[in-house]
Amino acid sequence: MKKINIKNLIVACLLFSIPVSTIISGCAASAKVAAKTGSQLWSENCRRCHNTPPATAFSADQWETIGLHMQSRALLTETEKNKIVQFLKGE
Repeated sequence: MKKINIKNLIVACLLFSIPVSTIISGCAASAKVAAKTGSQLWSENCRRCHNTPPATAFSADQWETIGLHMQSRALLTETEKNKIVQFLKGE
């Protein structure tokens, strides 16, 4: 796989009239996601694929297991998964 270096990225931005700040500001979106609560993350991520079960549908241990499974399926970060599981466990 070919590596992308910063110089080539900047040249591509200039060629296609894409502001470099657009590429760099991608980190700002991560900060917005990091600021979300477990409730928000649960609502936004889980509803993409299926109906969201009520928090009482599973025990705390079961939510831990489900969280691990769904982390890889939904491409959640460790922090996002932890926030969602803590919310569902009522902590």
